Amino acid sequence: MLHTEMVIGVVLEEAALTVDELAHACAVEPDWVLQRVQAGILGAAAAPSWRFSSADLARARRLRDIERVFDANEDLAALVVDLTEEVRRLRARLQAAGLD
Repeated sequence: MLHTEMVIGVVLEEAALTVDELAHACAVEPDWVLQRVQAGILGAAAAPSWRFSSADLARARRLRDIERVFDANEDLAALVVDLTEEVRRLRARLQAAGLD
């Protein structure tokens, strides 16, 4: 059963989401989360009782959005998210160096 309600909120870095909580926050099934963790696309701390940070939540939501909007498979979505994150890091470094 696909969750249709997405939870909006702020996750503090000290807090950690379980697989079920992350799935609920992203409006996906827990199996969706587990598949991406096992594929190395989504990080998790301390298997088997995996915990996810706010950065993991943001990445999971970006993955989900790319998969849904562009009908992309999980590998393509991960590549797009990785490249987007790298562009953000590079822009931040340029800005910090005053070169933006």
